[in-house]
Amino acid sequence: MLIDDLNNAALAKPFETFGLQKVEGKKGFLLRTWLPGALEVDVKSLDGKKKLGKMNRVNEDGLFELEFPDADKEFHYSFDVHYQDSSVPVIDPYQFRNEAFAGLSTMRNEAANLYRTLGAQLTEIEVDGVKVKGVRFAVYAPSASNVSVIGDFNFWDGRRHPMEKSLLGHWVLFVPGIKVGDRYKYELKDPMGNRLPHKSDPVGFYAEQYPSFASVVYDQNKFEWHDSEWIKSQNNNKLKQPMSIYELHFGSWKRHEDGSSLSYREMAEQLIPYVKDMGYTHIELMPVMEHPFSGSWGYQPVGLFAPTSRFGTADDFKFFVDKCHEAKLGVILDWVPAHFPSDSHGLARFDGTPLYEYEDPRRGWHPDWNSYIYDFGRDTVRQFLVASALFWLDHYHIDGLRVDAVASMLYWDYSRKAGEWIPNVDGGNHNYEAISLLKWFNEEVYKNYPHCMTVAEESTAFPAVSRPTFNGGLGFGFKWNMGWMHDTLEYMKKDPIYRKYHHSEMTFSMIYAYDENFILPLSHDEVVHGKQSLLYKMPGDEWQQAANLRAYIGYMYAHPGKKLNFMGSEFAQTAEWNHDSQLQWWLLDFDKHRGQKQLVRDLNKLYVSEPALYNADYDKCGFMWLDHSDYQNSIFALIRRDENQDNEIIVVSNFTPTPHQNYRLGVPKKGTYKVLLNTDSKHYWGSDFDVGGLTFKASDVSWHGQYHSITLNLPPLATVFLKRIGD
Repeated sequence: MLIDDLNNAALAKPFETFGLQKVEGKKGFLLRTWLPGALEVDVKSLDGKKKLGKMNRVNEDGLFELEFPDADKEFHYSFDVHYQDSSVPVIDPYQFRNEAFAGLSTMRNEAANLYRTLGAQLTEIEVDGVKVKGVRFAVYAPSASNVSVIGDFNFWDGRRHPMEKSLLGHWVLFVPGIKVGDRYKYELKDPMGNRLPHKSDPVGFYAEQYPSFASVVYDQNKFEWHDSEWIKSQNNNKLKQPMSIYELHFGSWKRHEDGSSLSYREMAEQLIPYVKDMGYTHIELMPVMEHPFSGSWGYQPVGLFAPTSRFGTADDFKFFVDKCHEAKLGVILDWVPAHFPSDSHGLARFDGTPLYEYEDPRRGWHPDWNSYIYDFGRDTVRQFLVASALFWLDHYHIDGLRVDAVASMLYWDYSRKAGEWIPNVDGGNHNYEAISLLKWFNEEVYKNYPHCMTVAEESTAFPAVSRPTFNGGLGFGFKWNMGWMHDTLEYMKKDPIYRKYHHSEMTFSMIYAYDENFILPLSHDEVVHGKQSLLYKMPGDEWQQAANLRAYIGYMYAHPGKKLNFMGSEFAQTAEWNHDSQLQWWLLDFDKHRGQKQLVRDLNKLYVSEPALYNADYDKCGFMWLDHSDYQNSIFALIRRDENQDNEIIVVSNFTPTPHQNYRLGVPKKGTYKVLLNTDSKHYWGSDFDVGGLTFKASDVSWHGQYHSITLNLPPLATVFLKRIGD
């Protein structure tokens, strides 16, 4: 019976069988080990210097035993294992039961303890003066009947290292001799004893790509960080700071001539100087968590604790983040707790049961993405997800997490028809479990990492997404303003002759601008799947398309809210984004695209230099319409102010190709006003229409509700920024 269990990898309690065992009715100990393929086994002291005996081969399949009748207590030992053509020293893992179970008692005390305890933890213990190095494996699989750790170190043979189950449902084993870089997976059997597909480690810190998808032992403490000054410099109040975010997909920003992607270190060398020169304050990475299918862009992750190995090692990714911080660039990661793919090596039916997902497909299966939905009400899943979030802030020094697809988490009926979803206990469509999880996630982030931030991609009118949980909110720091993005792009798509009928699409966002802490996104979602590039969304001929885009981007920088632009938009890419190729860098050979790039650079630098454009984004004192009613001419005029009301930026946008001579613009104070930026400038491939000079003297003519005004010539399809520079 024992031999059958051993050969079938069905030994559920190996510590009761292997190692030193007390034999009922006998003095001393019986040492037992299972080494398939071995011919002889010599027992030695742990340091290998003293031979303690030769084991008896009880069974030809590899079971060995040796009695120590005079031993009055347990002792530590090692083996010399002799095979047909080799001999290897082995330290038996089954003499380290206490070490295997170490740390599990703290699992429920703090979410971060999950990634400090589970997975492949490099461990060093000292026994009898001997230092034993190895890896302590721990994986949560409460319904599995058996679990073994397999890898190169045991020929991927599930018979060789069976694990033992804790009372909490974690299977554990400390295996001496395993080192950084060793590959491994878990072999599990479901509750009925059926072998499941080999599983990658849910808390694995590094992994190989297809076809193995093997987890890899990784040392989290080896990398030396150099960003202490950056971390010290971070202000906890992000609301009053400039934030211009460059969103990018790591694999398609730029590529080698052969089409292969740049590595993390190559991106550090090329991307960071580029983004810094462009004046951005932050980089936002589409998900870099390990994912099996590149076409998912990272939004179908299976490794929530591992940066993808597509672009290098985990230390290489740390190097990239470190270099960003040295360049004073913040790093935001897209993080996906909403769903996960059904790949057999991943979380799906992990132990033969719906361990991570809701069991009922009306709750546990996402029809849009053909993926599983996490069971947000299960404590172990909640711990797993929150631990993942904290992990990136802890070990990778990430500055912020943008949570993808929040709306799909909040509503049971998201993308479902009547009868395809189950109401909550009150008969409604809100997922109380997901709401509770998101609140806890935000509380944990801001409690442990107050200098970091969280951002919600939430596309509905769910209230108080970016309000503190103690005020009834979800607790996010920021929310993407999807409504602004949709409305303004719909307006810009219209031929200018029709825009007067859609004037409110540009002004409506100010009705709700202070309901949330909004980020204005022009993200990757707007330039794929037939939506066209930003440039080709614009109407008109070649010049008008570019002018429309320039005027629109200028208006975006004038509007309250932090800014986010997807890669390629900064130089007016013409093609839709393609994750399988690089951006159209060759377009920069043309004046039109160099002009767009120069404009974005100048807007960023103007933005960060003028507090009026950012530090009162979420205070009504920071914005005032001068004129939002000139729909006949499609002109918008506004004032941006800083929180102290000391500085003011006047902005006027003309969204028709018709210039306006002697346009009168109300201003709040007497004095001289200077043009800070004009999107129609020849430097940006504009018409360079004469606005009437670079400075304008305010008169006492009341206009736009102000006691003073200036007159200028308003260029076609342009946004102009002005500032008072003196009396």
